[in-house]
Amino acid sequence: MTLSSFFKLVEIQTKLASLIPFILGNIYALYHYNQFSSKNFILMFISLITFDMATTAINNYCDFKRAKKTHGYNYETHNAIVKDNLKEGTVIGVIVTLLIVASVFGFILFINTNIVVLLLGMVSFLVGILYSFGPIPISRTPLGEIISGLFMGFVIVFLSIYVHAENSLVLLSYDNSMLIININLLELIYIFMFSLPTVICISNIMLANNICDIEDDRENERYTLPIYIGKERALKLYKVLYYMIYIDIILLLMLKVIPLTCVITLLTFILVNKNIKMFYNKQTKKDTFVLAVKNLMIINVVQIVSMLAGNLIFK
Repeated sequence: MTLSSFFKLVEIQTKLASLIPFILGNIYALYHYNQFSSKNFILMFISLITFDMATTAINNYCDFKRAKKTHGYNYETHNAIVKDNLKEGTVIGVIVTLLIVASVFGFILFINTNIVVLLLGMVSFLVGILYSFGPIPISRTPLGEIISGLFMGFVIVFLSIYVHAENSLVLLSYDNSMLIININLLELIYIFMFSLPTVICISNIMLANNICDIEDDRENERYTLPIYIGKERALKLYKVLYYMIYIDIILLLMLKVIPLTCVITLLTFILVNKNIKMFYNKQTKKDTFVLAVKNLMIINVVQIVSMLAGNLIFK
């Protein structure tokens, strides 16, 4: 397998969807807790990126094996196994290797932190694999958008904060046969609100993908959310979710969870709303699906820059 084929198999261009919440979590940890562990940063980065590549490769492999419609833009162009004529054994070998690397670095991260990281990591690994693998993959159900958004948008943000500021968020202790769990509930709510723009952007990428593929998914027996609620309702949900991001940012500013510099994130509404209208007019993988990816970049990159500016100005 060439490097080019490998990058296609793992869809390297999509890795920003997991790196963005990772970066945001690290910036939040610096801003709120003034804590940063270089070792934990590197360990989590390697585990995260290799596992993300593994799940994408699993998804492409499962789509290749399950596809009933073997012609059309999505199948022939986007599946690297078909396009580059990759051997199944080679693909499986790549997947296993990536999973081993992700597991090893994830376990070392747990050794450096505590059992909360191990438990959340195990659940995330399980969900990531079951998203594409198993008798009923999550990606083929109406839960795909919710699960991908919560785990990639919230859990990654939370973990990337927790590995730096574990004692400020959740503590587990065992004493006299009693398991004691201490959770800073207010901080957890704030972190969820902070991660909500990323949760929504990632969910909407999945939603846009499923809206564009609605006809092919019917043929391939993928019963996604747009198939259950219909295309028109799916488009309305797509729009409303984006609008919720800006309500959330206003609340975060009012509660002083994020620095005042983040007010510039509200200006992204102009570009995002334009992209929403373009997607409303036409929904295809070739022409307009990329708008959902652009929206993620527009909103989250401005969010990252404004948070960094807040760290510099208000710290």
